[in-house]
Amino acid sequence: MRLIISFLFLFLLNTTVAQPTKEFTEQEYLEFQDKIRFSMNGSFDEGLKYVAELQKSKNNEHLAFAYVAGSYLYELKNNRVKCDEWYNKALGYYKKIPESVEKINIRAYLYNYRGLTEWRRKNFGEALSNYQEGIKLSMKTSDVIQIVKFKSNIALVNDQVGNYALAIKNLRQNSDFLDKNESLYEKDQFQNSKSNIYTNLGNVYEGYYMKNRDKVVLLDSAEYFYKRAVTYSQNYIDNKMTAILNLGNIYLVKKDVKNAERAYFDIAMYAKQNSDETYYKIANYNLGELYYTQKKYDKSLVFLKKIDSMALKEKKIDNTYFQSNYIQAKIYSIKNEPELAFKHSKLYLDAYEKYEGELREEALEVNYKLGTANLSDEMISIQEKYKYEVLWNKALKVFYVILVVAIVFFLIKNIRDKNKAQKKMNALIEEFKANLEKKEIEKAIEKPVVVLEEVPELEDALLKKENANLSIDEAKENKIVEKLLALEEKLEYLNADFTLSYVAKKIKTNTTYLSYVVNKRFGKSFGEYSNELKINYVINQMITNHLYRKYSTQAIAESVGFKNAVSFAKSFRKRTGVSPAQFANNI
Repeated sequence: MRLIISFLFLFLLNTTVAQPTKEFTEQEYLEFQDKIRFSMNGSFDEGLKYVAELQKSKNNEHLAFAYVAGSYLYELKNNRVKCDEWYNKALGYYKKIPESVEKINIRAYLYNYRGLTEWRRKNFGEALSNYQEGIKLSMKTSDVIQIVKFKSNIALVNDQVGNYALAIKNLRQNSDFLDKNESLYEKDQFQNSKSNIYTNLGNVYEGYYMKNRDKVVLLDSAEYFYKRAVTYSQNYIDNKMTAILNLGNIYLVKKDVKNAERAYFDIAMYAKQNSDETYYKIANYNLGELYYTQKKYDKSLVFLKKIDSMALKEKKIDNTYFQSNYIQAKIYSIKNEPELAFKHSKLYLDAYEKYEGELREEALEVNYKLGTANLSDEMISIQEKYKYEVLWNKALKVFYVILVVAIVFFLIKNIRDKNKAQKKMNALIEEFKANLEKKEIEKAIEKPVVVLEEVPELEDALLKKENANLSIDEAKENKIVEKLLALEEKLEYLNADFTLSYVAKKIKTNTTYLSYVVNKRFGKSFGEYSNELKINYVINQMITNHLYRKYSTQAIAESVGFKNAVSFAKSFRKRTGVSPAQFANNI
């Protein structure tokens, strides 16, 4: 009897625990990959459901991908134990795959997701090591889409340790690549990639501004890219939250308190709905800081104390924790409560010293690995050259010596020229800032002048008045924005007749709706929106096309739809602070 019961127990156990295996086609596998990747923008539990489906596969390649993607999803859910456990399982299935291109690609995925995991854990050096190894494998298989992902992730590491210029360069290159190779991507995949890059560009520019607060142009760039990110992020909650949150930061710096407050409350709500503690802490800190700047100290303390409670619960010190204590110390000092002021100032100093110390160590490791990676690449290249070119003669050796000397000479000359050009540009920016107040005073006492090429101020005022009482549904707004972006992609704004009425007719709406959507989504009038597109196009052409920089101001103006060089130069100077000729010379 006991034997029969044991047999029945084992039978039931096997039928309940064992999962049926399935055969997936290559197309089904790729569809699962896309669904899992998209879920990483906020729908983590949904992503794990797709992972569970893919884990029913008999294919070791499918299983390796499922477990490594699931590993990162568990990291996003703050389950470190499960994350590490599944990553090790992914390695086990990877080892069972026969040597092939597919095996190399899977190994690259493993490096990518592990790098993302280490990045979230603030282990930036380890993250960079994984990305560097992964990009080598992706280059072997010419997986250009994966290469772009690695470069974007390396840019994020550089941003975290303060290498802002390098991060911006990498992200802009990736954005250009996406635009030129859109046909390689599915529509959702392309929008998700653009959303990520625009969000990251805004983030890097914002970080750069926080370290260089005299360079207001960096803040304008951050705002521009965040707004573009929101446009591309309608279906990706994580990216949308990041973009809106940082737009709130920019509104706060620009003293637009109403929009900043609305953005932070939206993020707090989204974060709570999605159980995202990181965003929730940041939103609470930002609300606390906002009310502190408004001298609403008791209201500020309500939000800042939430961060302290979460830090004590998690036993984890991060940036929001010590910044929260910094503001609390100042509030209690203002409220003349010395004991609490001393307590929070000490908490701030202790936490700041630990956080900055860890960050300095990570920055040193990242920069060291960046340097050694370049050196390693050079050594590999030299070894390959000597491997296949055995017969060296003295003349060839002399040639290489001269070549190296010439390269060093031109590198030094190039660095000196760049420094000289940068000093000139800085001098121009300082001069522009010094004259800004004077121009504002002169503008205040002068009568307004109507320029025919720009949207008249009276028309803008009337449109804004109409827009104040206008409301249309979000679906219609999104449709109008989608059609506007389509016109942008076709460079329609380069036409001289790219006016409010022309565009409204083109996208089959009325001027009132179009003006309202542009004001709401882009924060500017249609005339300002049109001019900004034209000027940004000119700036991009000047940077990327040396022949374009040789054109006259009149020729450039006509090429982007301005009727005369005067109004073009005025708009260009307003955007950059210098004339077109000065900008070209500094490039």
